[in-house]
Amino acid sequence: MKKILIAVPCMDMVSARFAQCLATLKKIGQCAVSFYIGSLVYDSRNKLASLAVQMEADYILWLDSDMVFPPDLLERMMAVLDERKDIDVLSGLYFRRAKPFSPVLFQKLEVNEQGALEFEDASDIPEEIFEIAGCGFGCVLMRTECLIDIASKEGGGVWFTPINNAGEDLAFCLRARQNGYKICCDPSIHCGHMAYTAVTKEFYEAYGGLNGSD
Repeated sequence: MKKILIAVPCMDMVSARFAQCLATLKKIGQCAVSFYIGSLVYDSRNKLASLAVQMEADYILWLDSDMVFPPDLLERMMAVLDERKDIDVLSGLYFRRAKPFSPVLFQKLEVNEQGALEFEDASDIPEEIFEIAGCGFGCVLMRTECLIDIASKEGGGVWFTPINNAGEDLAFCLRARQNGYKICCDPSIHCGHMAYTAVTKEFYEAYGGLNGSD
């Protein structure tokens, strides 16, 4: 039976809408849920990643506490990783909470000669699963073996430690890709990013995104 850690880095409180989504999330395999409360997101992610390794989880599902998601989220993401053995990190599709409400996906992610991280938003979102250079970690399912391998090469507990101007999520994506791991997005898996309203695919398109005009 697959062992899955559902990992939630958060501040002191989470929203009722997130709690409702988590409560109705359909669990598969042997699931454990862990919250790590702290003001440093990268430290919270590193602690949760360490827990996944310690408990010998096969997968870790990252959920940010400002996300809303469907009850079959885990089931659908697991089906993709079961079928696509070449994918190591899988993101759902969600959008920034402020204009231009763009997808939290990146088609370019590299360190320049000055040591700064250069990144570029994904501009085209196809209908099928597609490879990306990086993503936010609001809704991500990944194989824990990636963490074990990266730790063996770069030291334990450094997975999400920021790199220069990069946030913790892009820092991990950079390390993962440098170690040969593939990151993809399944655009059919929609999550909402809570602001004053949930920024969904339909909300984004209403503001001219994806198939709309500027």
